[in-house]
Amino acid sequence: MKTKSKQAIREWVESIVVAFLLAMLIRTFVVQAYRIPTGSMRMTLIEGDIIMVNKFLYGAKVPFLNWRLPAIRQPKKGDVVVFIYPENPRKDFIKRLVATGGETVEIHNGTIYVNNLPLVDSTFSQRYYYNRGNYCLEGEKVIVPKDSYFVLGDNSVSSQDSRYWGFVPKDNIRGNAILIYWPLNRIRMIK
Repeated sequence: MKTKSKQAIREWVESIVVAFLLAMLIRTFVVQAYRIPTGSMRMTLIEGDIIMVNKFLYGAKVPFLNWRLPAIRQPKKGDVVVFIYPENPRKDFIKRLVATGGETVEIHNGTIYVNNLPLVDSTFSQRYYYNRGNYCLEGEKVIVPKDSYFVLGDNSVSSQDSRYWGFVPKDNIRGNAILIYWPLNRIRMIK
C-alpha cells in the first residue's frame, strides 16, 4: 500500500514539475500576459485590460545571456509593442511604434509625419498627437537612431512616450501585443 502511495505522490510531483517547466518556457519564449496599468493607450487598451504579448515574433530574449532567438519579422509601423522602459529597466511599457532607425519624425498640427510624409493609416490619422516633451516640438524633426524605435501612446494627451524620454533601443523590445483576453467583454485582437 505504501509503495502505491509513494508512486502516486511521485507521479503528481513529476506532473507538477513538468507543467511548471513548460509554463516557464512558454512564458519566456512564446507568449506572456501583461496588465495595462494606465490610460496612455486609450481607446485601444484601457486600464485593467489583460493582454497576450507574442514574444516569439520579434525573437525572444534568452534569459541570462545577451542574445535572442531568430525573429520571424522585425517590428514595424503601427505595431503595439511591449518594451523595457529605457529610464527604468524594471518597468515594461506598451506603446505604438511610429518610426524605425534612420527615419525622421515630426508632429505638425496633430499629424505625425515620417520622412516628411503624413501617416495616413487610420491607426494614426484618427488621432490627434500633441507636441509635448523634449522631442518632436512644433517645427522640430527628430531622427531615430539606428537600431532604435520612436513610440507614441494612442492617448497622446496623457502618454509618457518617446516625445518625453527619447528612443527605445531594439534590445529593449519584449514583444508584440496581439490580444486582449480580459475582461471578457473586451476580448479582441489588438490593431
